[in-house]
Amino acid sequence: MAPWKLPLVVAAIAVPIVAGFFVGGGMGLGVGAAVALAIVLVAVGQRPRGTIASAPAADAARHVLIVAAGPLETPDDVSRVIRELDLADAGGDAEVRVLAPATIGFLDRWASDVEDARRGAQERLVATVAALAKAGVAAEARVGDEDLVQAVEDELQSYPATEVLLVDGGDGEDRVANELRARLNADFRRLPLA
Repeated sequence: MAPWKLPLVVAAIAVPIVAGFFVGGGMGLGVGAAVALAIVLVAVGQRPRGTIASAPAADAARHVLIVAAGPLETPDDVSRVIRELDLADAGGDAEVRVLAPATIGFLDRWASDVEDARRGAQERLVATVAALAKAGVAAEARVGDEDLVQAVEDELQSYPATEVLLVDGGDGEDRVANELRARLNADFRRLPLA
């Protein structure tokens, strides 16, 4: 945030409340509640719009991040991913990490019960990494946030990805793919699976 914006925000909060108390005494409480509600509504609607940068790489190796929105288990799907990323010729030259979101239900989110969602994501990751290993690609696995954009942003804080591949069912992930494409400073591709 620019340095001049903070005093402006504080003034936008304080001035209506103080004015409400001067004008009507108890009206300041109502104005304060309205200002607080407006701040919460504006804050909830905001999303970070900056570039998602990956951690700096300590070496010149290829670092591939596969974002698996669903399980990647069938041999056909695995071979499509390997062809898309050209991992067959890379041998052990590429470091591969698979990221899966922990899909949390509405009530579980409100109750902060994320264990079942994390366990489900870990099971999908085990199947995905096993399928990749069977095809000759060694990979690490991580469970991420349920919001794919946030999960990728979090993962790239510690992993120096040079390429990111979003593997999804091809249904309804256009918003996520477009946002990742616009914000990533790494090579981004999307592979919709049938």
